[in-house]
Amino acid sequence: MIDETPSSGPILRMFQVRTKPGRAAELIGKFGVTSAKVVRGHPGNQGYFYGYGVGSNEDYVVFTSVWRDLEAVKARFGDAWRESFLPPGYEDLIEDCSIHHIDVGSGWHVDLARDI
Repeated sequence: MIDETPSSGPILRMFQVRTKPGRAAELIGKFGVTSAKVVRGHPGNQGYFYGYGVGSNEDYVVFTSVWRDLEAVKARFGDAWRESFLPPGYEDLIEDCSIHHIDVGSGWHVDLARDI
């Protein structure tokens, strides 16, 4: 996808954040409300998930949205699709952030069934 040719999708839009010390839980709370509203219900959005870093990286959090294809991402975020979209109030919680787009069309398997 380096050349931005249309992909088979889906596309993961990964918003990766290093929060200011001790602010991860607050940002996770915003992910469930504010960030969800940014993507939920928009054409081509197939869902989202978010969580904390595991281990010693307690200030690392990720919000990932799942999109049908790159064109759906571009339709939602416009010319700024390569940039992090920061809703009001996020700047106070974030030390550093980045956005990455991953084409998982050639390798996608999710098994959410729980062992019983």
